[in-house]
Amino acid sequence: MLIIRFLIAFALAIVLGKLVSKIKLPAILGWLLAGMILGPHALGLINQSLLNSVVYERIGHILECAVGLMIGTELVWKKIKSAGKQIMITTLTQSLGTFLFVSLVFVLTFYFMNIPLYLAFLFGGIALATAPAPALSIVREFKTDGPVTKTLIPMAALDDMVGVIVFFTTMTIVSSHISSQDIPIYMSVLVVILPLIIGAIVGIISGLIMNRVKSSQTRFIVLLISILFASFIGMIINYHMLPSPLLNFMLIGMAFSTAFSNIITSTALDELMKQFNPILGFSIVVVILNLGAPLDYHLIFQAGLFTAIYIIARALGKYFGAYFGASITHCPQTVKKYLGLTLLPHSGVSLVFTGIAASSLAGPAPECAKIIQGTIAAAAVINELIAVIIAKKGFEWAGEMPHSK
Repeated sequence: MLIIRFLIAFALAIVLGKLVSKIKLPAILGWLLAGMILGPHALGLINQSLLNSVVYERIGHILECAVGLMIGTELVWKKIKSAGKQIMITTLTQSLGTFLFVSLVFVLTFYFMNIPLYLAFLFGGIALATAPAPALSIVREFKTDGPVTKTLIPMAALDDMVGVIVFFTTMTIVSSHISSQDIPIYMSVLVVILPLIIGAIVGIISGLIMNRVKSSQTRFIVLLISILFASFIGMIINYHMLPSPLLNFMLIGMAFSTAFSNIITSTALDELMKQFNPILGFSIVVVILNLGAPLDYHLIFQAGLFTAIYIIARALGKYFGAYFGASITHCPQTVKKYLGLTLLPHSGVSLVFTGIAASSLAGPAPECAKIIQGTIAAAAVINELIAVIIAKKGFEWAGEMPHSK
């Protein structure tokens, strides 16, 4: 029954995506809406039993790993070495800029409302994270190309790393002051380093094997086996060796594909990705469907002052942080003006961080747990629907849509 439920949900997501495309909006918006409509808070086709199913969760991790290939295969050293400094600096300015700006806005807000100020920094830590899948699915669907696209793809991976480090560092400091169950400091390092190590080791081995075989079909089989193997190792570590399951499987896929993409020839890589495209397309739809399913549409009507402040502060932090970084590194005008707009989606990552923060605050500060949970959950629903449309317009205004050139 779980398999039938999933297949029906997938088919409906595809249909809704195509309908949304008819009105010149990205198909991802249809997939997100399908997740919300079919999720446990609405029709319940994708119910909590399905989302909690061990098999479904593990398959989801494999597909997240597969989506990571979309980032990693673009991180070929020959392509990015000229823009490496620009991308690194812009990533730091927009990530840390968002953290500082959102934290500052909430410090001022909470100061006048007699709410503990440490909560402001947790909002900042959650706000800086960006979900790469939505923007990358727009890149894939509309075949965007240009300076903004070329900057966004490697930045999506780096942004995740910075986000994880800042959030867990913030969470560790806050927990050490208010909770008897501290988050170990090493966790902030592990959850970034481990996926990269797993992916890189499997990717290097895979790349060396791919170089020794002549058949494109054999290379494709090596790729599929390697994705399963990297995901399997990640799951063992995630569920049996860490205090709580926190590994980012998209980072595993990114590191894996970066490694083999820099070993095999560009011709072999292009051939391989053409073969992999149908699997990548399926994986993106499922990952986005899963991002939408936990979102509760009722929260749109319950959104209050904190939700509005969070959405606006985060958008300003992302936009002007990216603008500042692009300016000081002399990026093209289109990158300065429009990169920040493509960085607004973040529902999946924000909900994971929110769950961790709320569970840590539930005992020592239950009222703060409710504030952060309600605010971010409502913001995730509203922001994700708006952000996907704005991200698409960003590529359009930058002149990187095929029809806009």
